[in-house]
Amino acid sequence: MRTWQVGDVMTREVAAVEEETPYRQIVDVLIRRGVSAVPVVDGFRRVLGVVSEADLLHKVERAGQPDERRVFEGRRRRIAREKADALLARDLMTAPAVTTCPHASLPAAARLMGREEVKRLPVLDDLGRLVGIVTRSDLLRVHLRTDAEIREDVVQEVLRRVLAVRDGLVTVQVRDGAVTLDGGLDRRSAVDLAGRLAAQVSGVVQVHNTIAYDVDDTTLRELDPVHATPVA
Repeated sequence: MRTWQVGDVMTREVAAVEEETPYRQIVDVLIRRGVSAVPVVDGFRRVLGVVSEADLLHKVERAGQPDERRVFEGRRRRIAREKADALLARDLMTAPAVTTCPHASLPAAARLMGREEVKRLPVLDDLGRLVGIVTRSDLLRVHLRTDAEIREDVVQEVLRRVLAVRDGLVTVQVRDGAVTLDGGLDRRSAVDLAGRLAAQVSGVVQVHNTIAYDVDDTTLRELDPVHATPVA
């Protein structure tokens, strides 16, 4: 069963700058391209860091203020002061960059963004070269899939291809991304697996699994794990 990956939703035409790109030119790129950050790359398109609006705003925030250096200066204050004085991308960027690859799943990319508290991820190929960028809004595009597309995947990929369920045994309804499974199967393990796999289909926001079963083979496995029939 194929699920959407970062490569399916990322932006491929990526605005990027080099280490020696000056402050004013970076601002121009952000405004002209309508983006909030740009990767900093070397001559081989390998990502060295990322310059964001937040990095650039330190110069605006400290404009006209004296350059005060405290004896016990915190890390955040020191970084803000240094970036306010910086003129080139290499001194403005946040490094190392948090990156991903085209084959990463959308949930994995979303978890990485949340854990690292970033709004976008440069996407690198197997050689570490920049091939795209994925943002929070890109990850949400999976939920623009129509109910008909989602239902087709659940029926074809989950029920027919993976579980080999005969037509007519299970009905599938999808409304606003919420999937309802109904009908009947012989084993509880198959029912549970159908629900889990349906939840992994791209665009599904919730699964209501009301499929009935004849035999609770999960209980049988607990009582007699040697002779219990495994789930196909």
